Amino acid sequence: MIYDKLPALMLSVLASEKSGSTNSVIAGFILNHPEQASEMGIKELADACHAGTGSVSRFCRDYGFQDFSELKRLLKEAEFRYEGITGEDTADRISKWSHRMQEVIGHTASSLSVSKIKELARKIREYEKVSAYGMLKAEAAAVSLQTDMLMMGKKIHTAVSYADQIDGILQAERDELIIIFSYTGSYFDYHRFGVKERQLYLPEIWMICGTQRKLPEYINDVIRFDSDQDQFGHPWQLMEAGSLIAAEYETIR
Repeated sequence: MIYDKLPALMLSVLASEKSGSTNSVIAGFILNHPEQASEMGIKELADACHAGTGSVSRFCRDYGFQDFSELKRLLKEAEFRYEGITGEDTADRISKWSHRMQEVIGHTASSLSVSKIKELARKIREYEKVSAYGMLKAEAAAVSLQTDMLMMGKKIHTAVSYADQIDGILQAERDELIIIFSYTGSYFDYHRFGVKERQLYLPEIWMICGTQRKLPEYINDVIRFDSDQDQFGHPWQLMEAGSLIAAEYETIR
């Protein structure tokens, strides 16, 4: 994955929870003190966050961890890294960024399936209830699509919180359409579906991603594009795909 599970989930908490809430405090402490937190027991972490052990346990369950033990394991394995643009000076870095962006945009457009773009645009028009989701940067593509759709009179739903997104998928009916933006195709890797959840009648789910990896069986269809799977192309390639879908939607009468 481009972003390890731990930073991805913790940043999702901070992006969606109210500042000062118990979950926000726990996530903030973990991200600010990863090495220290990795050596703490559940009571020590709870005390450091001025919370109870029950709050820490609920935090783990609510945000995709099997239990506190998995949280500690991921803390020891987590890697924080940034893939930037190197150059002699600011002007050189800007020039290289611009050139790289042109390559990424051209690569995306040339590799997308025209027929799949048309099909998904038609489905967005046909379905009364449509939701678009993505984690962290990928959510920017979902919000962009939501905004484009609103400008054309079509209201679709999204949510910043990954936990709220999963709840929305699990509570959706068969007559709903869910669009998942996932650069690496790993969107569902962050949530363990239980036996009862797998037995639910899921809605129609489409995923937009930049890999050829095998996707879960409950994904109905996928729009893929060629990608280097680096931080630079994320989320620009997803946003480009969303914009092209919106442009095709506008032509459907």
